[in-house]
Amino acid sequence: MAASGFSDLREKLKSMTPHRDDYKNKNRVDESNRNKKVVHGGSSNGNGRKRKHRESSEDEFEYSDPVEFREQEARRVQSGIVQVEVFSQEECDIIERKIDEVVSDAEAGLYREHTVDRAPLRNKYFFGEGYTYGAQLEKRGPGQERLYRKGEVDDIPAWVHDLVITKLVASGVIPEGFVNSAVINDYQPGGCIVSHVDPLHIFARPIVSVSFFSDSALCFGCRFQFKPIRVSEPVLVLPVKRGSVTVLSGYAADDITHCIRPQDIKERRAVIILRKTRPDAPRVDQSPSPPERPSPLKAKRAHRRADPDAAHRPRVLEMDKEENRRSSSSRPHRRNNSSENYWRRSQDSEGSRKVKMRRH
Repeated sequence: MAASGFSDLREKLKSMTPHRDDYKNKNRVDESNRNKKVVHGGSSNGNGRKRKHRESSEDEFEYSDPVEFREQEARRVQSGIVQVEVFSQEECDIIERKIDEVVSDAEAGLYREHTVDRAPLRNKYFFGEGYTYGAQLEKRGPGQERLYRKGEVDDIPAWVHDLVITKLVASGVIPEGFVNSAVINDYQPGGCIVSHVDPLHIFARPIVSVSFFSDSALCFGCRFQFKPIRVSEPVLVLPVKRGSVTVLSGYAADDITHCIRPQDIKERRAVIILRKTRPDAPRVDQSPSPPERPSPLKAKRAHRRADPDAAHRPRVLEMDKEENRRSSSSRPHRRNNSSENYWRRSQDSEGSRKVKMRRH
């Protein structure tokens, strides 16, 4: 029998009866399973994750248990979290007064345009470096975030350096010169921030945050739904106390989302997020200059010129008017009026129009 013919027939039979291959390989699979159990002491892979290939119905039930999987995920998240108590109650009071000053300055319009980002029950204040995200993106999805152009957000306030960054450096939380981006998130009761991962192509690790005003929680592995807003059960709920410092790296920073749920903001809460941008982080297109931002009127006119219907409409009206003029009078006109309203008025006061034409 030709090899090609046998191959075609086998593929045809395999597509029609896929269970046959499993039946033929049953002995080999069972033997492989036994070898794996000997190596791992009765466990398929030892990490609690669902195995890609079936080995037995008993094993599949045991290792696809969602509770066990979530516990494994929680352990991985915890491996990338460090929390330390650095700031005293007195220091928190001083820093919180400075945060109130930032809010007042923003209300007075003292900051640059991209320094302040407002949302319902949550305001962001970017210092040092800011970036586009969420609805601000031209293209949605991870990896589309861009840093703003240099100078489009305000510098990091001196009090953030003196009262926060210096203290963290002295405590060994971050190295000297690490921070070049500081963000203040100010939450009102019921505020939230949806599940996300701090952009890997924008920020180096670790991600450092300090909490103020009240206790709250940081959740990992949630899914948000809206209208009305609902949040799924998190993989891990991490309590964050006033004055505590949370450092995220590894799995907690890169491989699972984190969020703030509405139910976790019972009182006003603020967090200062300290990060370092990557040297090769992309920025917003440099072609337009920030001071020469086109006005909405210019944009609308440009849009009308690009509209084919709008471009041809004046010509159609002009042709109609010319046809009407030729049918109503045999005498040629010296000028073409581009306004249909003017043509109607000229018909109502033909004598006046004729006098004007004699003068010219």
